[in-house]
Amino acid sequence: MPKSRIRKKADFTPPPAARQATAIRLTNRSWVAPVMLAMFLLGLAWIVVFYVTEGDLPVRSFGNWNIVVGFGFIAAGFGVSTQWK
Repeated sequence: MPKSRIRKKADFTPPPAARQATAIRLTNRSWVAPVMLAMFLLGLAWIVVFYVTEGDLPVRSFGNWNIVVGFGFIAAGFGVSTQWK
């Protein structure tokens, strides 16, 4: 049985660059991580205090809306996390 011919493909050569890539300047966002963690912990603490004190603290007049406030702080933490670079 005859051997089939092996075709050699040409090596890849990238197209010439039309312009040089510009450097991306990242701003200093060192405040993001501490604020994000603070919001997470504040929301968690708010909910835990509400359950431990059986609704008397942190704000008695809010009633069960204290849970919404706690989750609001947690959601704000996720919102701040979008600024992370």
